[in-house]
Amino acid sequence: MFAHTETKTTLVIGGTGKTGRRVAQRLTAQGRPVRIGSRSGEPPFVWEDSRTWEAALEGVGAVYITYYPDLAFPGAAQDIEEFAALAVSRGARRLVLLSGRGEEGAVVSENKLKDSGADWTIVRSSFFNQNFDEAFFLEPVLAGEIALPTGQAAEAFVDADDIADVVVAALTDPKHIGKTYELSGPRLLTFGDVAHELSTATGREIQYIPITKDEYRAALVEHGLPEDFAELFDNLLDGRNAHLVHGVEEALGRKPKDFADFARETAARGVWNVSPVAGEFETAAS
Repeated sequence: MFAHTETKTTLVIGGTGKTGRRVAQRLTAQGRPVRIGSRSGEPPFVWEDSRTWEAALEGVGAVYITYYPDLAFPGAAQDIEEFAALAVSRGARRLVLLSGRGEEGAVVSENKLKDSGADWTIVRSSFFNQNFDEAFFLEPVLAGEIALPTGQAAEAFVDADDIADVVVAALTDPKHIGKTYELSGPRLLTFGDVAHELSTATGREIQYIPITKDEYRAALVEHGLPEDFAELFDNLLDGRNAHLVHGVEEALGRKPKDFADFARETAARGVWNVSPVAGEFETAAS
C-alpha cells in the first residue's frame, strides 16, 4: 500500500511557508510529484473554505499538514478532523502533521488526525530558528531590539531544515508510521542568549527587551497579527519546554543544527545587513 503512494502526488499544505517550502523542495529533488497547498496554488487550498479541499486532494497519496495560524487555535481541531477524514476517503492515507511542543490544544488536533484511520506521523517542534530571519522576529533583529514577553525562559530552538528532513523521511519511509517525534535543537537558549548569538553573528548589538504580555498583544494588533499569538508564550513561561528532546536523532540518526551555526550561516547571506545610511535595512531580499 505504501509503495503505491510513492507514485502519487504529495500535497504540501503551506508549501510556500518555512517548513513547507523546504519539504516541497526536498521531495521534488527526489523526483516525487508535489502539489503546493496554498491560496495561490493550482488548485487553491484554503483552510477557511473546505470546498477547496477535495480538488487539492485529487490524485494525492500523502499530505504534509501545517495549520495557520496555529494548531492550538480555536477551530483547528474541527478542521483537522474534517480534512483528515476527507483525505483518507480520497485515498491519501499517509498524513504527516506538524504540531507544537507542549501545546495542549494541539494534542486535540493530533488525536483527531489519529482517529481518522490514516497512516499518521506527528512532528512536534519547538520555536523555529527561522522565525528570526523569515518571519515574526526579522524586523526586530534588523532594528536591534527583540521585545517579547518571555522573561528568562529558555527554549530549545529548532532549525526548519531539520524539521523538513524529518517530515520528508516520514512521508517517504513506512518505518515512521504511527510515531510521534518531538524536535528541538541541541541546547537551551533564553532570548537573551539568542540576542547574544545574533550580535556575535552580525557584528552589531542586538538587545533582548522583556515586556509584558499585554504590551506584546498591543504590538500584535498594531501589526495586524492575531492577538492569540501572545498566548503561545505561555508554553515558554511555565517551563514545559525547558528541556531537550531527541526526535531529530530518533528519526534521522544525526544531531540537530545549533542556533549559533544557523546565525552564522544566515548572517553570511546578508539577511540581517543594515545600511549605515540613516539606519536603513538592506537585506538580501531587497
